[in-house]
Amino acid sequence: MADSHVLQQARYIFSVSTMIRRHVFDSLSQLETGSREKCCEELSMAQLNLLLAVRSQEEITLSGLAALLRVSPPSASVMVDRLVERGILVRERSTSDRRKVIIGLTQKTDSLLARAEERAFATFAGLVEEVGPETARKWGEVLQRVEEVLQQQNRDHKK
Repeated sequence: MADSHVLQQARYIFSVSTMIRRHVFDSLSQLETGSREKCCEELSMAQLNLLLAVRSQEEITLSGLAALLRVSPPSASVMVDRLVERGILVRERSTSDRRKVIIGLTQKTDSLLARAEERAFATFAGLVEEVGPETARKWGEVLQRVEEVLQQQNRDHKK
């Protein structure tokens, strides 16, 4: 078991990370679609993560999406079904292999997510400005080290 100082630091880092995630998510929920409806206000964090995962892939199947999100295929299927019903996602046959069904974004969803990502980036740019250049540099160094550790853990996990 880690000592109490390590646990206190971990709790604090987790807490601030949660605040950052909520801050970004809140800014995304304010993004309007152009028809006075909000882009993401009725999406859960899991649904938004799913959409961003689909957007990051050229082509993705349901099983590939489940693996990427680290959820079971039935869980991914339920989320995809709900988003297809709402006109946010589409299921299409792969052009390279007609047996495969590819999960994709509608054109409207893709353009909204592009705007949402711009908004999220602007939110981070504002945070970086607020904390100042020295703190931002240190933050970047810490995140770089965290990224290295996570990549190593992922490599170790795949062995």
